[in-house]
Amino acid sequence: MEFGEQLALAAAFIWSVAVILIRISGLIIAPLPLTLFKSAVAVVCFALTLPFVNAPLLPNLSSDQWWRLVISAIIGISVADTMVVTALKKLGASLHAIADCVYAPCMAFVGFMMFKESLNHWEILGGLLVLAGVAVGMRLTDEVTDIRTLLLGVALAGGAHLIMAVGILMVRDIYTVHSVVWVSGFRFLIATLILVAYGLAQRNRSELWEGFRRRDIWKWSIPMSILGPYLATMFWASGFVYTKAGRAAIFNQLSTVFVMLLAWLVLKEKITPRKLVGIVLAIAGSVLVGTHQ
Repeated sequence: MEFGEQLALAAAFIWSVAVILIRISGLIIAPLPLTLFKSAVAVVCFALTLPFVNAPLLPNLSSDQWWRLVISAIIGISVADTMVVTALKKLGASLHAIADCVYAPCMAFVGFMMFKESLNHWEILGGLLVLAGVAVGMRLTDEVTDIRTLLLGVALAGGAHLIMAVGILMVRDIYTVHSVVWVSGFRFLIATLILVAYGLAQRNRSELWEGFRRRDIWKWSIPMSILGPYLATMFWASGFVYTKAGRAAIFNQLSTVFVMLLAWLVLKEKITPRKLVGIVLAIAGSVLVGTHQ
C-alpha cells in the first residue's frame, strides 16, 4: 500500500471515530455551538503544530489566492461542517454513513463543473449506484421516526459534501504548494471567526458558547475536535498530495464502513439488511467513480 493510500485510510478511520463523538455530543448541544467549539480547538492544534513544519506565518500568496482561501473556509467549513453536525443529529451515525457515500460523486461532479474535468460513463454509472444505495438504505428507524426528518437529514448531508467539494477543490492548487498545516489552520481560523460573527448576530447568542461551558461533555467534544477537524483533515489533505485523487477517495470512503460498525458497537444502532444493501451499492458506486477519474 502506497504512503498516500495509508494516509487516506488513516483519515477514514480517524474521521469515523470523530463522527461517533460528534453524534454523542450533538445529542447534548446544538449544531452551531458544537461546530464552533470543534473549529476553535482545531485552530489551537494547528497553531501549536505550525512551528514544527517550518512554514511561514504569512506565505506569499496573491490576492486571488487569499480570497479563495477565505471563501473556501466559509463555505467548506463554517457552512458545511454545521450542516454535517445537523445531519448527524437528525439521521444518526449509520444512516449518515450511507449518505456520506455521495462524497466521491460530488468530487467528480464539482471537478466537471469548475474545471471542465471529463465525466466518463463509469463515473456517471458510479454516481447513479451511489444514489440508488442512498435511496435503498434510507428508511425510517428507531432513531429517525418521521419522513420529513429523514429527507431533511439526507439533503443536509448531501449538500454538505457538495459544498465541501467546492471548498476544497477551489484551493487544491494552494494545498499542493504550501504547508497542509498552514492552509488548513488558516481556513479553520477564518471559519471560526465567521461562526462567532454569525452566532453573535442571533437572538439566542448566549448558546453560542455552550460547547465551552459544558465541561461535562469535554471528554467527548475535545477528542472529537482533535480527531476530526485537526488530524483527519491533515491526513485527508495529505492523501491527495501523495497519491491519485481517485485512489485517495476510495480509501476515504471506507469511513462509511467504519462508521457503520462503530455505530453498531458503540451507539447500539441496528444494522438492517436494507442498510447493508444500501451501503454495498453506495460503496460500489464510489469505487467506480474513484477508479475511473
